[in-house]
Amino acid sequence: MSLNSTLEQTRALSNSVRVMKTSRWIKGLTFALCWVFCASSGVAAPVRIFAAASLQGPLDTIVNNWSEHVVISYAGSGTLARQISQGAAADVVILANTVWMNWLVDRGDIARPVTDIVSNQLVLIGPASALALPNPDPQALLDRLAGSRLAMGQHLSVPAGIYAQAWLDHIDAWAIMRPHLAETDNVRAALSLVARGEVPLGVVYASDAFADARVSVLWAIPDDHHPTIRYPAAALTDSGAEFLAYLSTRTDAFVAAGFTALP
Repeated sequence: MSLNSTLEQTRALSNSVRVMKTSRWIKGLTFALCWVFCASSGVAAPVRIFAAASLQGPLDTIVNNWSEHVVISYAGSGTLARQISQGAAADVVILANTVWMNWLVDRGDIARPVTDIVSNQLVLIGPASALALPNPDPQALLDRLAGSRLAMGQHLSVPAGIYAQAWLDHIDAWAIMRPHLAETDNVRAALSLVARGEVPLGVVYASDAFADARVSVLWAIPDDHHPTIRYPAAALTDSGAEFLAYLSTRTDAFVAAGFTALP
């Protein structure tokens, strides 16, 4: 290889090294500038809301009309409470009964005030074409099931399931119906079983039935047949408290979706 060829290759390699160094320097500068900009831009982190599954429709509407970015996790109240107790990051928690909220307060996971925001009614549902089933006794329920199952939330953890068990106890049907239940992780899953025609009966909230045209209310379960249904809410951070202050002005959205206003 000639001396000229060797010199040309050396120059080319040197230029390549300079380009690579310059490229790395530019990338480093770009990263540093981006970090400084993001840190100084004041972009707020999203408000993280843990909410009972039955709140999904109206709560989505409310957060869409709020000025801040929100991330919502919907699940059964028991699931949400356990996640928070294990350290899950949340700014607001809204559950479907006071038992789980009191559990969090007693554990020290929630230190701020708890406020009830709305109520609901428990209903017995069936497919949209089903006949009404007023004031059913255990035999009437079994007859309508015809060997199938009644869908409801888990009676040990899901508030709608806890209320449903209380109603079945009230009409002396719990022991009889226990083998004929399809228990679900949240009330919306119980609603879906009826809506898809997989079971002929379900116990859900009135707001759930209101949200799905594939089901009809067969019986509005009297309020004195189960504990009072309340949705307690609590903030865990300052940003959560700001959202709850806004939420308290929008209870009309819940009422429009089939919930019941607090007295």
